Amino acid sequence: MKNPDDPRTKMRERGLMSLSDPELLSIFFRKNKLQSAQKVLACAEYNLHSLAKMSVQDMMNNSGVSESEAGYVVLALELGRRRNFQEAIDNGQIKGSKDAANYIRPMIGDLYHEEFWVIYLNRRNALLTAKKLSMGGMTGTVIDVRMVIKSALDLHATSMIFCHNHPSGNLEPSEADRKITRQLKEAGAMMEIPVMDHLIVTQSGYFSFADEGIL
Repeated sequence: MKNPDDPRTKMRERGLMSLSDPELLSIFFRKNKLQSAQKVLACAEYNLHSLAKMSVQDMMNNSGVSESEAGYVVLALELGRRRNFQEAIDNGQIKGSKDAANYIRPMIGDLYHEEFWVIYLNRRNALLTAKKLSMGGMTGTVIDVRMVIKSALDLHATSMIFCHNHPSGNLEPSEADRKITRQLKEAGAMMEIPVMDHLIVTQSGYFSFADEGIL
């Protein structure tokens, strides 16, 4: 006789929304399912955003689950991230800071290191592409202004939005952030490719230079 409280049974009979986070996660494990799920969540302090930042090795070391089990969890979280990314792409136009943040956050909001991206737009503010220009450590990354402009010219972009993440979770722009924004804005103005915004994103929010009137 099937146990009505078994997570797989609940999922089939009552739907995914009937499952708690530990029950949902337990489906990925072969042995001691709920116990293993609780250990994985505990090592991320029961925070799914923190769990999404963990690598397979991190999960194995901190919870004791097997490599294949940790791999399933990481893959599931990555699929969720890509779904959010695809939804943002399907929206087409970038009409403001919220659209840009929704687009870029699935890619960089959960990272432990800094990455700097450029969103290139056409005359209708429709997305041409987004490019990662640099990847740094936990506290900074280096930007080549010439590469930013070259890519814009190659794509025939008519405007740009810059985005980078702060792994610390602090949304306040640093002096280095302000300086590179000024340099990029001046370079874009010379080539008649205006900078529409610069976003700092974290897993839970974003800061817009344009919205704050400091672009």
